[in-house]
Amino acid sequence: MVDFKAGLNASPWFFEIEMGRLAELCATIAAEAEEGPSGMDLTAVSWNRLRNEEWSDSDIGDALGIVRDCLLQSELFDAADSLSARLVDILSEFAGRQAFDRLTVHGATIPIEVVAQLVRRVTHLDEILDAYREGSTVDRRRFDELRGRLENVGIEDTMNPGISRDEDE
Repeated sequence: MVDFKAGLNASPWFFEIEMGRLAELCATIAAEAEEGPSGMDLTAVSWNRLRNEEWSDSDIGDALGIVRDCLLQSELFDAADSLSARLVDILSEFAGRQAFDRLTVHGATIPIEVVAQLVRRVTHLDEILDAYREGSTVDRRRFDELRGRLENVGIEDTMNPGISRDEDE
C-alpha cells in the first residue's frame, strides 16, 4: 500500500512519482484484465506478476476497482448519450404547433405533463453529458422549440388574454 503520509516528509515529488506509478498500474490492469462472471478481473498469473513488482494486494485491488469504474462510466455515458439522442428525436416531433396542440387536448395519448417531464430530464441529462462529449451533439433546434412551448403553457393566456392560440400563428 502506498504510504502517502510518509511521502509528505520524504520528497516534494513523492505524490507525482507515486501517482505516476498508480497510473501505470491502472494502465497495466486495463490491458490485462479479462471479463469474467463477476466483471473485470485479473488472471492469477497477472496478479502474481504484479505482486512480484512489489504491488500490494490492496493496491492491485484498488487499481482494478478504478479500471472497472472507468469502464462502467464509459459504458454508462455511451448508453445515456444514445438514449438522450433518441429521446430528443422522438420528443422533437411534438415541437410543431399542430402536434403540440394535440398534447394539450384532454385525453391525449401522451399527457403533456409526461412530455414536459421527459423534456426536463433529457435537458438535465444533456447538460451533464455535455461535460463528457467530444464534438457536436444531435440537432436540438426542434427539441428546444418544444421546450420553449412547454415553458409557455399556461402563461400564454395570461399574457395575451384577448388572443386565442389559433390566432397566434
